[in-house]
Amino acid sequence: MDNLFSEGLTLMAFGMGFVFVFLTLLVFVTGIMSRLVTRYFPEPVAAAPKSRPQPVAGAPADNNDELVAVITAAVHKYRAK
Repeated sequence: MDNLFSEGLTLMAFGMGFVFVFLTLLVFVTGIMSRLVTRYFPEPVAAAPKSRPQPVAGAPADNNDELVAVITAAVHKYRAK
């Protein structure tokens, strides 16, 4: 019985050791692959959005009638609920 128990412990140690070594190797290989991919295939840099010119205080508004109509319709629809 003692021999069977020691064989079980040995098999358990080898199995757990193999899993530990495999997972450790997997972590390192994944890290190396990640560095290689980011080095040779970098993400494209998005262009900065163009800023719209700000209206000057006191200047006449540029035909905002359509915008006012859309906002008014949205407010009326929201209040109608």
